[in-house]
Order: sequence, then C-alpha cells, then structure tokens
Amino acid sequence: MTNKYTINQALEKDGVVILPPMDVFDSIALLKDANIHVECTMLDPWYNKGFGGVLPTEEYDYFIQKLLNDSGEVSELLYLWGFPEVIGPYVRYSPEGFYMSAWLTWYYKNCPSVIRGWRSSQNACLQFMRKGYSLHPEHFLNPEQKEKFAAGKMRFVPGPPSVIEVPLNIGFVGKKEQTGHPSQKPEAVFDKLILMATKAGDTIFDPMAGSGTSGASSLKNERKSILCDINEDYIQIMEKRLGVKRITL
Repeated sequence: MTNKYTINQALEKDGVVILPPMDVFDSIALLKDANIHVECTMLDPWYNKGFGGVLPTEEYDYFIQKLLNDSGEVSELLYLWGFPEVIGPYVRYSPEGFYMSAWLTWYYKNCPSVIRGWRSSQNACLQFMRKGYSLHPEHFLNPEQKEKFAAGKMRFVPGPPSVIEVPLNIGFVGKKEQTGHPSQKPEAVFDKLILMATKAGDTIFDPMAGSGTSGASSLKNERKSILCDINEDYIQIMEKRLGVKRITL
C-alpha cells in the first residue's frame, strides 16, 4: 500500500516517477504488488546480438516470453523493441488475452556502422494489445479531419504509417536530446508510439528506460510515466534529463 501511495503521489506531483535501480522483473513485480495498472509498457531489452552479450536462443526465448507475460499483467498494451532478425519469432509470443496488433519499423538513414557489409538502418517494434483495448489514430488527424471525427462523420480513421522515419541522434543530429547513453532513441520515435497507444493523462511504464526517452516523450505529450533501469548510471541520466529525483520505497 505504501508503494502505491508513494508512486501515485509522485505521479500527481511531477508527472513522472523514477524508481530506484532494480532488475526488470523486480520493477514489474513492484507495480503488480502495489496494484498499479498502466495503459502502455515500453520494453527495450538488449537485442541478444553484439553489445549487451548473447544468450543461447532458448534462454533468450524464455526471457522474452516471461518479459511479455509479466508485463501483460500490469498493462493494456506492450511495445517490444529489437533487431528484425532477432525479434521476428516473438510475433507468436502474445501474452494471454493479448494479440500482436502491429509490426512497426523505425527506419534511419544515418547509421555510421556497417554490419557484415550491410548498413544497419532499422529497428523493429512489435505492438501487443489486450483484446478490447482501443488505439488512438485520431491523434494523427489534421484539423479538418479532427472536426469530422468529433462530429462522428468519419467512416475510416487513418493512423500513422507502420514505418517511422527519424534519424539517429548522432553528431549534430538531435544534439539537444543527446545524453551520452550508447543506444538512445529519438523522442520523435516514441512520440508516435505513445500517441497511438494512449490518451492525455494515461500512464506509460518503462522498466528498461535507459536515458528516459519514454519519460521525456510522455511529459511532452501530457502523459504520465513510471521509469526504471537496473543501471545506476542510467538512473542518474534520467534524473538530470527529467529534473526529478528517484523515489524512495
């Protein structure tokens, strides 16, 4: 009860909560024990390739399945990030009561690295949604379309494309956002994901938040967020970036 009160009190005050550093499954369990349910969870684990280490496939499979299942107990919609060649099999891993609703691609032209002769220019993001939950494509309408939508005169509501083209934050690109985190995603990528999945006032949970991009995007778009990471250095980056201190549990 204390954890729920502490987290909710901080959410109302600052719009964002940074938890102390802890393992991803411990942070999910914390929300579950506190009976806190969120609209959207952002999952960005290491991609089992190169930086971050490599597990045998069956061990990584178990990790991803548990990650989705546990997160599904506290959320209505899940985003799972990864390299396409690694994350492809997990389209079949929908938690009970969920279905895979979209394969999204973040495409960037300005990656300086070359992997086996091919430029790495994309990340995949799988969207899993609880049956009965509704997306919000209306957030992407132009003024004329919004007027028709409000009047109930739109037979079809178009959403954003499944490919999000935003450059990497490197060099002078996205310099104001850069925090020194080695794999920081641009806010413009998260803006679209969060706007599609939530409405103003909803809460996003990111238990692998890294530099806190999901928190920055949530604040900008009038959402709340609960952030965590196992790495103490990343918690400090979040605190500096978002202007709030971690809570004490």
